[in-house]
Amino acid sequence: MAHIDYYFATISPFTYLCGTRPEEIAKAKGATITYKPLDIMQLFGRTGGIPPKDRHPNRQEYRLQDMRRRAALLNMPLNLKPAFWPTNPAPASYAIIAAQEAGGDVAGLVAGITRACWAEEKNIAEDDVIRDCLVAAGFDADLADKGMFTAADVYAQNLESGVLAGVFGAPFFITDSDERFWGEDRLADLEASLSGQI
Repeated sequence: MAHIDYYFATISPFTYLCGTRPEEIAKAKGATITYKPLDIMQLFGRTGGIPPKDRHPNRQEYRLQDMRRRAALLNMPLNLKPAFWPTNPAPASYAIIAAQEAGGDVAGLVAGITRACWAEEKNIAEDDVIRDCLVAAGFDADLADKGMFTAADVYAQNLESGVLAGVFGAPFFITDSDERFWGEDRLADLEASLSGQI
């Protein structure tokens, strides 16, 4: 059975724009998927990237245009400059890690947390917001609190394993055959790879 490591950031607009499609692709192709949230700002520093606010204005403007176009094509609401961005991505990431350990609708949780940031003007670093997202995805509201210390370790390990595996942005998908796909707009390529077309 094929496997996908899905590296992503809870504060990434392009992770939000993935919605639940990575999970849907994995299921359709008989693959398993492991969700690996990481600290995107640390990843940038480790792999030669630059945080959006520090990029040349040309790059910042293109990013906003690209976000707007991708959201329109996907028919997804998107605030290009959300009120609570950037925010601390760790608490929401811990919740996702704990949810994956518990089992359940992790894809729905990731979609809910990123939607809260990019479409609902909520601060995903706040406990109440995270709890609401957990409940909406079918998890216990206090799940993240129970597994916080373990999740913090996994969160740090995800950054290390991502750097070693070649990750430099989010979302980033790596198959067990070491095929790597960067960006929401490469999901079709991931699907084609799992189908053996490329």
